[in-house]
Amino acid sequence: MLGALFDLSPPKAEANVNKLLTVLKNAEQHLRVLPHRHFKPKRQSEQYPEKVQEIIIDATERPLCRPHQARKQKNYYSGKNPRHMLKNTVIADLNRGIPVVGPTVPGRRHDFKLVKDELNPKEPGLSAVEAWVDLGSLGIESQYPAFHRIHIPHKKPRKSRNHPNPALTPQQKKENRAISRVRVAVEHLIGDLKSFQILAIKFRNHITNMADQVVLVVAGLCNLNNSYVVQ
Repeated sequence: MLGALFDLSPPKAEANVNKLLTVLKNAEQHLRVLPHRHFKPKRQSEQYPEKVQEIIIDATERPLCRPHQARKQKNYYSGKNPRHMLKNTVIADLNRGIPVVGPTVPGRRHDFKLVKDELNPKEPGLSAVEAWVDLGSLGIESQYPAFHRIHIPHKKPRKSRNHPNPALTPQQKKENRAISRVRVAVEHLIGDLKSFQILAIKFRNHITNMADQVVLVVAGLCNLNNSYVVQ
């Protein structure tokens, strides 16, 4: 596309993208909109020692060209979407910002395994963090007892002989709707990321770490567009 617009050869256009991507990343870091790679709880100030930090945890996938090697094909094949995918953890806050984007991993990795890789259960300061998650993080309450509070939807019971028509209670449905109203913020932010076509269409670039750098820079652009400053 750059070659067609500016009358450049494809190799020259690619060389310009590689150079300018570094410039853009440095500019985002200077403007304090570039997300972190791992979550670190905010330090409690002496003025507000009991202030709770609220975060929303989710994962996003994007399509990838089918690898040539059979081992890589199996590794990148996603069970959620029957395609070869790349996956990132996105940690958002309630101020319409993305403070953390996890490293890019193959689509086969489970969402909760990514959370455990990027969030240490023994991290000091988790007692002042309130987390909103989806059912992809089922089991987080036992793995992360240090959290101030964890909001996770109720899972519909399995069908069995004793429960031929399983259903959630009205109170559980009400609580699930309340959680969804908060978690929709991260869904909107992931939609902002996917508005950049490089994260929506099939990723074809084979340069090492390019897929990881692209999602990080795009998240910084979303923070800049939403006037969000990464602390």
